Amino acid sequence: MASGAARRAWPAESWSDAEPPKSFPESVCEKTLPVIKLTTRIDAAPEVAFDLARSIDLHIESTVGTGERAIEGRTSGLIGLGETVTWEATHFGVRQQLTSKITHYERPHSFRDSMVRGAFQRFDHDHFFDVDQSGTVMTDVFDYTSPLGPLGHLADRLFLRRYMQRLLQARNEVIRSVAESGDAQRFL
Repeated sequence: MASGAARRAWPAESWSDAEPPKSFPESVCEKTLPVIKLTTRIDAAPEVAFDLARSIDLHIESTVGTGERAIEGRTSGLIGLGETVTWEATHFGVRQQLTSKITHYERPHSFRDSMVRGAFQRFDHDHFFDVDQSGTVMTDVFDYTSPLGPLGHLADRLFLRRYMQRLLQARNEVIRSVAESGDAQRFL
């Protein structure tokens, strides 16, 4: 970047004036902590990986360990721009609800789900899908703020960040497995 040039903020307030980035911008990590970034290679077309990542039915299957279920809003099928889903699940022995909304959607490149109501102070979960020689590179960026101020920061360091990372990794493994098995149509 040339000296004195304006640095474009990302994620943009409005996604309509720009294409989503083709790779993860490291500046996202600078804005708040913690941020979880995961990359998963999938031997399938980006359209398949994109649609599986927004499938309510696949999400439910990938979270059987927490008893997650969609109880309000879009409760099955593929969630789209402007739609919400309310999830109910048990985490840390507590039954809780979380509502998220699709606030950005550009098939098959990227989408964002943002928390509307739930246990976190806030979160944005960005999903990116890029093509490479082996198929699709799916990148998740989960940017969140824990509730309870200093207690939440302590929880992040002690267990919450690792817990969230494991949940996201397990979900991504299910997406990869289904996409590569040829059984994706069952969830689309």
